[in-house]
Amino acid sequence: MAHDPRLDALMTDLKARGVKYCMGAYVDIHGCQKGKVVPIDHLHHMAAGSELYTGYAVDGMGQAPNDDEFASIPDFDHLVQLPWEPKIAWMPADIHFKGQPYTLSTRVALKTMQTEAAKMGLGFNLGIECEIFVLKKMPDGSLAIPNPDDKLIKPCYDIRGFMGNFTWLDRMATTINELGWDLYSFDHEDANGQYEFDFAYADALTTCDRFTFFRMMAKQYAEDLGLLATLMPKPYANRTGNGAHFNMSLYDLDTKANLFKCNPADDPRGLGLTPTGYHFIGGILRHGRALCAAFAPTVNSYKRLVRRGAMATFSWAPVFNSYGSNNRTNSIRVPMGGGRCESRNADGALNPYLAATLALAAGLEGVREKIDPGHPNDDNLYEISEEARRARGIDFLPQNLDEAVDAFEADPLVEKTLGTALRDEFVRYKREEWREYHLSISPWEIERYSHMF
Repeated sequence: MAHDPRLDALMTDLKARGVKYCMGAYVDIHGCQKGKVVPIDHLHHMAAGSELYTGYAVDGMGQAPNDDEFASIPDFDHLVQLPWEPKIAWMPADIHFKGQPYTLSTRVALKTMQTEAAKMGLGFNLGIECEIFVLKKMPDGSLAIPNPDDKLIKPCYDIRGFMGNFTWLDRMATTINELGWDLYSFDHEDANGQYEFDFAYADALTTCDRFTFFRMMAKQYAEDLGLLATLMPKPYANRTGNGAHFNMSLYDLDTKANLFKCNPADDPRGLGLTPTGYHFIGGILRHGRALCAAFAPTVNSYKRLVRRGAMATFSWAPVFNSYGSNNRTNSIRVPMGGGRCESRNADGALNPYLAATLALAAGLEGVREKIDPGHPNDDNLYEISEEARRARGIDFLPQNLDEAVDAFEADPLVEKTLGTALRDEFVRYKREEWREYHLSISPWEIERYSHMF
């Protein structure tokens, strides 16, 4: 096999840095990482597709036991030497099947959608806010807050709660900056044992790779302390859940200028958005109910998308397919200063590549068709009447996974963007998740009904 000189140089550099093994990691339909590891001297072979996988063994690959194997092709541009195990170089990978990018790979789907945007002269920037619980798993399987002092009813921004888990937080923050992600803020979030990390936005593919790596890193660093880090959307019924808010904008590929940004004084609606930004939002809202299945993809996700539920205060999570200014009761928020829009129904269980692919597809449709999202909603939508909601034409987001999958399956944009096979795989796995959930018997049911009847 003829060696690529650039790859030879990379291997030489990695060996000098102490790397012994290379990990090519791709994600399944859920966004969970899969992959193989090769000794560094075999990196040439991995780059040429040597690492083969039985697709039937991985969720969402659309394969049967008699199908040919697929290969993973590593992306060297996004390589990370594992901070906690420097002998391993991690790199995100694209799935190839019979020598071609595999259309059921969600990372491939995002790259394909970015190519479509590029034909319009557009790039897609994305920032994901990482909310995460750090908990202790008890012998009975329950999850507890490790810090007994972290028990305020409103613990958001609490300094004592932050310092109570500083060892983990410091390790995470230090590593994020050493990786060059530019962490600009982190804090104790709105629930006990919950934290948020905010680092710089980047092109969508880079951000999705970073979010995927963040999940792995957070769990590793928590495990080192005997704890469990989880981005599960709603670990506790009486506390806020984990969002993964998508902050989105388009930019001009030639000039790199943000095509959503304008002076609020030049925006008749006063939000600091250009017509392109509003049209993008219009596309997201047109397909909002279908996109919700990708943004909030689990049974547990819809325990988060409630106004209050079992909580003492409002949940901060959206329940309406709506947009507005710096108003967190909308599913789409335009933060202060404009220049971007934020999808707030996105949660920590999402497959970032799948969600970003569909968000970009919907937004581009809005730009092409100049879809007007209407007037922004500035008031507390949790408290408006049903009459007011209907008069404004505001629809509910799906209220459970079954509703969301129905909307996902029925929306033509989903099939057009993902192809029939990938759409059907997502639908099949999510319908099975919903079926299994309804076949299970919860402690709540036993406690309520065993003594009632």
